[in-house]
Amino acid sequence: MDDVHVMGVDACPTGWVAVTLRAGGVAGADAAVRLAELLERAPDAAVVGVDMPLGLLETGRRRADVLAAERIAPHRSRVFPVPPRPVWDQPDYHAANLRCRELTGSGLSRQTWGLAAKLRQANACREAGDRRLHEVHPEVSFAAMNGGRPVAASKKSWNGQAARRRLLAEQGIVLPEELGMAGRVPPDDLLDAAAAAWSARRIALRAAARLPDPPETTGTGLPVAIWY
Repeated sequence: MDDVHVMGVDACPTGWVAVTLRAGGVAGADAAVRLAELLERAPDAAVVGVDMPLGLLETGRRRADVLAAERIAPHRSRVFPVPPRPVWDQPDYHAANLRCRELTGSGLSRQTWGLAAKLRQANACREAGDRRLHEVHPEVSFAAMNGGRPVAASKKSWNGQAARRRLLAEQGIVLPEELGMAGRVPPDDLLDAAAAAWSARRIALRAAARLPDPPETTGTGLPVAIWY
């Protein structure tokens, strides 16, 4: 397993960005409009860590999100509660917000609804049979790298990005100075993809933990958990 090939993926404004690892180091970075394109270009990746909710319940909130928020307290807002599947089946924000209130007692933010298209993409890939996909959350991963303590500074800030790059470097993941994606992928999304790759490597090496353990399951029996 020393030469295990894994990939971490994060959504970005132009689609998706991926960081691939071989033997612990960065093998490369890639970007695509659709997640399926990245998966097709990495057929030998043993595990793919995806920073996107995978697995939607029919009712109620996911325990994975509650536990992840607790893990990075006091920065709980970095984890958003994922509404149940019927909310994501709605045609627009207004309908989704109403459905969310009916099923959970609280509304849906526009920021959360903005993930709808990519959330559907990611879940469609896994439901179609790509079992390499595992849900991760970069902030939980960075906290694990940091001895269980969440990174205090925002990932959008200079200090926050410097801290996250340092944590990755301590794990043997050194991002190249030039990746050929300037202007297309924000730095924080690239760092999140690298953290997702770190978690994917741990999954491949059977060294990862998950929230919750054992996981909840979808109506079709797929696990609902955040890995790190």
